[in-house]
Amino acid sequence: MVKLRLKRAGKKKKPVYKIVAADARSPRDGRFIEEIGYYDPNFDPIKLSVEYSRIQYWMSNGAKPTLTVYNLLKNDGILYKMYLEKKGKTPDEIEYEMDKFRNTRKEKLARAREKKEKLNARKKEKSIESKEVKEPKEGKAEPEKVKTEE
Repeated sequence: MVKLRLKRAGKKKKPVYKIVAADARSPRDGRFIEEIGYYDPNFDPIKLSVEYSRIQYWMSNGAKPTLTVYNLLKNDGILYKMYLEKKGKTPDEIEYEMDKFRNTRKEKLARAREKKEKLNARKKEKSIESKEVKEPKEGKAEPEKVKTEE
């Protein structure tokens, strides 16, 4: 069985991945049939470049993408484009739908970035507050005695 999966490359702590068509039995960085594209997660937004015609060829011949490759293709709109072509849409309709998809994707990414920035700002405020509260005390503090009714 052929799988579309990632092959790791790049430096230590700076991975770059090649998207390859490989036999399911071969190891991750081992032998592969064809290189289809690359994925670089070291940038924001990520860099993804694939040969659409080769993805389409391999998937039409029964190749299964791994979960990570599937998510990359889905987020880039490649699987959506294949779906529209399978439904028999015209090239103009496909282009319109893809523009709409890209615009909504940009909006979602912008909202996610804003949410992440707000969360980081809150964490920063909490860390500053906790530093102010935790001032060093002079000498040893006596433990408070709890009065109990007898």
